[in-house]
Amino acid sequence: METRRWTKLSDVLYEVVGPGARVPARVVADEVLLEQIRTDRGVEQLLNVATLPGVVRYVVGMPDMHEGHGFPVGGVAATRASDGVISPGGIGFDINCGVRLLSTELYAAEEQERIAPFVHELSRSVPTGYGRGGRVVLTDEEMDAVLAHGVPWVIRTLGAGEPEDVGFIEAGGALPGADPSRVSARAKERGRDQLGTLGGGNHFLEVQRVETVYDEAVATRFGLYQGQLTVLLHTGSRGLGHQVCSDHVACMDAALPRFGISLPDRQLACAPIGSPEGADYLAAMACAANFAWANRQMLTQRVREVALRTLGPGANVRVVYDVAHNIAKLEEYPEGPLWVHRKGATRAFGPRSAELPEAYRGVGQPVFIPGSMGTASYVLVGTDEAGEVSFASCCHGAGRAMSRGAARRKVPGAVVRAELEALGIVVSCPSNAELAEEAPLAYKDVERVVDVVCRAGISRRVAKLVPLGVLKG
Repeated sequence: METRRWTKLSDVLYEVVGPGARVPARVVADEVLLEQIRTDRGVEQLLNVATLPGVVRYVVGMPDMHEGHGFPVGGVAATRASDGVISPGGIGFDINCGVRLLSTELYAAEEQERIAPFVHELSRSVPTGYGRGGRVVLTDEEMDAVLAHGVPWVIRTLGAGEPEDVGFIEAGGALPGADPSRVSARAKERGRDQLGTLGGGNHFLEVQRVETVYDEAVATRFGLYQGQLTVLLHTGSRGLGHQVCSDHVACMDAALPRFGISLPDRQLACAPIGSPEGADYLAAMACAANFAWANRQMLTQRVREVALRTLGPGANVRVVYDVAHNIAKLEEYPEGPLWVHRKGATRAFGPRSAELPEAYRGVGQPVFIPGSMGTASYVLVGTDEAGEVSFASCCHGAGRAMSRGAARRKVPGAVVRAELEALGIVVSCPSNAELAEEAPLAYKDVERVVDVVCRAGISRRVAKLVPLGVLKG
């Protein structure tokens, strides 16, 4: 149990300072969530992040924060572009793991008899599980094109989607500065057949219904309405992103003595932004981010194909938005240009942001907070105030309350499956062990998490989505 002295700044904001810290650590939480957060090494890791060279203002823990590698999951930190560092641990192994919400023009209640066939057909079209490949196998030239150009290339060349999809994806689905020559042959080989695959762990594809609309005007701008059938995707860059992170952590770790950087945790391995190691990582990270967006784009195409077969042409599947939650972005703040590290955290830009797609200008960015299987997920909208509170960041989910191993010991996967089916949720997951790892009891209360981010002024509620069917690895 973490026992440091905390300062309560508000009902949902706490601050703590650690030895050697250049800035304080802040955690967005109420008393209940803070106690849960303090049960693992997440706070210690956040304080370690506060020692990084060039870090500014404060480091921030989201209400779903929990222990990770180097940075905690749910950690946000900004470093100066002029003299700061980039740390792969602040992005994570699954670079640009993210969430994409798809809407249809159907009412879930009218499609009740077709939900189970829809989920089962999705399970046949979407490969799931660790290491699973898909139907697309990229040549060397195609791999480099995906890494360099992301979603626009897969739409144009592979026919995966519509040109208008690009306007509803963070960064247009392609980060600038991507250089495939900075991605190892091993990373490319691991990703060669993984476009259009879901993966394992907490990745999912969930068929949902819009149960509640809290803000009619914003929901209308997002194209959402009560009773609507929607699909939520959660996956990332698969084995390619993991290998990119591993490669560059090892490279930076070896170079730390040359940089004169001493760290409290070697998992925080970093490099100055302007160093060759820093530049190489940023170019490779952009490639992995582009691969992840392309992966979610291929999955979107699979959803469209299956919807056409099982729900009919009236489904009209469209992209509401796609947000990354394991990424670093160069953004402007009062301190100047900053590299904002978001690990298990998403952007939450407000209505004045110039980076919003045209359709959402003056409204704010869609923010998605998925729950666990069997609980609700939420659509929120970012606020201008979030720039001050959290570097325009929000949490990416409910957050684990217990480890995967603890969850497996707590409840058998077969019991989880039966409980979900008793709720009328169609479950497609070949592994009871993975179902147990992702059981609702393994996660924090998503209702409380959402309440906290709204009270903190980071985001506002727009709609509540409830699960009808879930596809997991």
